[in-house]
Amino acid sequence: MRPILLKGHERSLNQIKYNRDGDLLFSVAKDKVLCVWFAANGERLGTYQGHQGAVWTLDVSPNTVLLATGSADNEVRLWNVKTGECVKVWDFPTAVKRVEFSPDGSRLLAVTEKRMGYLGTIVVFDICYGDGEGGDLNDQNDEPSLRITCEESKATVAGWGYLGQYIIAGHEDGSVSQYDAKEGEQLENVQAHEFDYQINDIQFSSDRTYFITASKDKTAKILSTRNLAILKSFPSDTPLNTAALTPKKDYVILGGGQAAMDVTTTSARQGKFEARFYHRIFEDEIGRVKGHFGPLNTIAVHPAGTGYASGGEDGYIRVHHFDKPYFDFMYEVEREQMRR
Repeated sequence: MRPILLKGHERSLNQIKYNRDGDLLFSVAKDKVLCVWFAANGERLGTYQGHQGAVWTLDVSPNTVLLATGSADNEVRLWNVKTGECVKVWDFPTAVKRVEFSPDGSRLLAVTEKRMGYLGTIVVFDICYGDGEGGDLNDQNDEPSLRITCEESKATVAGWGYLGQYIIAGHEDGSVSQYDAKEGEQLENVQAHEFDYQINDIQFSSDRTYFITASKDKTAKILSTRNLAILKSFPSDTPLNTAALTPKKDYVILGGGQAAMDVTTTSARQGKFEARFYHRIFEDEIGRVKGHFGPLNTIAVHPAGTGYASGGEDGYIRVHHFDKPYFDFMYEVEREQMRR
């Protein structure tokens, strides 16, 4: 599997995302730049300029019309994907760590940092696409339609559950919460990971009925969106920054690695900077992909399940298109089922 190496960022990657069609790949890093690439060949399509601080997060609307970014300059920005212009800026008292569009694209959530006397919050904005083609995208609401304040432990990541009914948040203390997406009240809270090991990533299955979390406690867990039941657990030997579910095949991909400042001894496989593939049902590790020179900070899987991309602390994005053996690989049990 020969990766395509994308070099467009000066500093470490924070998040990468495919659009729903899977033809574009968006990336943000600590260097204030937001890039968009052609997913097929890794050619850079353009950049979106405007943020004054490290860009922590991005998401693209389901119809690939709008792009949202959250940054250390305390702003959420909304961009017109096609023209590259910034159509809206929302200001916050603290940095924005995660943004995500609802499954139908009508709402946008943003997770703000807990700092300087401000509590961490999850805010939701209603998004306007104008009327049909060429509608006015600049006409966005100034005020959020919902604000959830995290009194106990700040949310580090959040996303939308099935049909956008719930907001699921991962917290700094390793717990996962489920909120009502209309009222904002907390319905469930589960200590999914070891106490005080923060959850670094949360990614949903394509139908959003379950999701995977990646935590500093060196495990990734699959939970049900409906009742937060822990369905699967994937142990690893390194703190995890990101975890993704693959469509088409029952795998999960985990990425992480010890940050350079935490590495005390240098071993041959120091830091273990590989993308690890586990079988989603059997929880076995089935393969690893090497390549990055530092921890993997973010992994995105192509919506059609034909490949994945990883972004690392080393400033590179590696885009992989899966070879035939990846799709042919099966457990004996799975082969039996196919024969039937």
